[in-house]
Amino acid sequence: MSALGTVFLQSSNFIDSAYIVAFMLLIYGMTGLTGPRTAVRGNKIAAVGMAIAVVATLLRQHEFSGSGTVWLILLGVVIGTVIGIPAALRVKMTAMPQMVAIFNGVGGGAVALIAWVEYRHGFGGGFPLRVEIFELFGAIVGSVSFWGSNIAFGKLQEILPGRPIKLPGQAGINFLLFAVTVVSAVVLAAGTHSQALFILGILVAAAVLGNMLVLPIGGADMPVVISLLNAFTGLSAAATGLALANPVMIVAGMIVGASGTILTNEMAKAMNRTVPSIVAGGFGGAVAAPAGGGGESGGTVRSTSAQDVAIQLAYARQVVIAPGYGMAVAQAQHAVRELERALEAKGVEVKYAIHPVAGRMPGHMNVLLAEADVPYDLLKEMDDINPEFSRTDVTLVIGANDVTNPAANTDPSSPIYGMPILEVDKSGAVVVLKRSMASGFAGIDNPLFYDPKTSMLFGDAKASVSELTSEVQAL
Repeated sequence: MSALGTVFLQSSNFIDSAYIVAFMLLIYGMTGLTGPRTAVRGNKIAAVGMAIAVVATLLRQHEFSGSGTVWLILLGVVIGTVIGIPAALRVKMTAMPQMVAIFNGVGGGAVALIAWVEYRHGFGGGFPLRVEIFELFGAIVGSVSFWGSNIAFGKLQEILPGRPIKLPGQAGINFLLFAVTVVSAVVLAAGTHSQALFILGILVAAAVLGNMLVLPIGGADMPVVISLLNAFTGLSAAATGLALANPVMIVAGMIVGASGTILTNEMAKAMNRTVPSIVAGGFGGAVAAPAGGGGESGGTVRSTSAQDVAIQLAYARQVVIAPGYGMAVAQAQHAVRELERALEAKGVEVKYAIHPVAGRMPGHMNVLLAEADVPYDLLKEMDDINPEFSRTDVTLVIGANDVTNPAANTDPSSPIYGMPILEVDKSGAVVVLKRSMASGFAGIDNPLFYDPKTSMLFGDAKASVSELTSEVQAL
């Protein structure tokens, strides 16, 4: 390439134009994520935008301290590609929440590392205070997001207990850690000569704070936590983008931060909780209910067989399938799709009831069912499907426990009282597919299981649904 061409490619106007194209593609690609039909295309478009942003950053090599920095960036891209692509291709759908948590955390960790590197090279010495404030904000929030996401990953992967883990004086410890990070940031911004020491202290204190914030949160609240940490990562990236004058980081970070904040608030409303109460922790956990015929509700469990359920389903006018985490664990989404087809062949109308916080991440059930090629128009959100239950002959509950618990409507003493639920108890009949009588992640008993019109089909969800399909086809 000629010297003139090299100068043009490294000119600020060309690089800024490349950044503009990059974040336009990012925004356009993200609009495709609003539905399963356009999600794949949207991901590809956003990936092209990110590739352009990386190239534009490499063209800014005249701002780097040396050519070795460029090769370090390229090495990071190669390592990330080698690790990321196989991980994304091999991950099971049941482990998708864990992957979302850890990938989200990596973004926050990257922001924290950027701050550390910048301060090691004397960032604070020649930059305005307003710029330094953004860098410090990004460092703190990014570190909290990274380490908090690691804890979320550990809980979802069952490396750590799903129940809340609280220490004596937890609130005081968290406040002390927060105070240490803020005071250290103020001292650093005031112009201390020990920049590398103070930024390291900030990152370590924020890391411990991130761990301490997520450990007390139970598995029932994990979808909201993932969304909240996602918002943290976006905000930290946007702040760092402002400090480094990087348009793509600013735009992408603002989009992720804003969307994550809105989603967190909406999901908290769906659980009738407030975000501060969720962050305070202490709610939920994998606590087993009595395994016998009765439970806290004092009723009797009625076990059924696949043959009896198949007859109910085949002669129904409308069937609603309410999936939950149990379907994800059993990887039963494809078997459920086959059952749906078998019922439709019999003239039965089938719909899916999707609760906002069913599963372990936002949209978990939508992702699973989309993978099984379930038509998007059959997926009905909670507010749309609840009026349908009174006209539904049979509702098939597959591993959804807390989001179908009628105690949320009837028992003021219940921890989930007031939480909007799928009102499956209004159906003509309810069949619940479960392995056992263990409670859900909220750790509370479900009176639905003892309702006279509820039958329990025990066993692995995938095997049970496959058997139902065979029985329906044989009728």
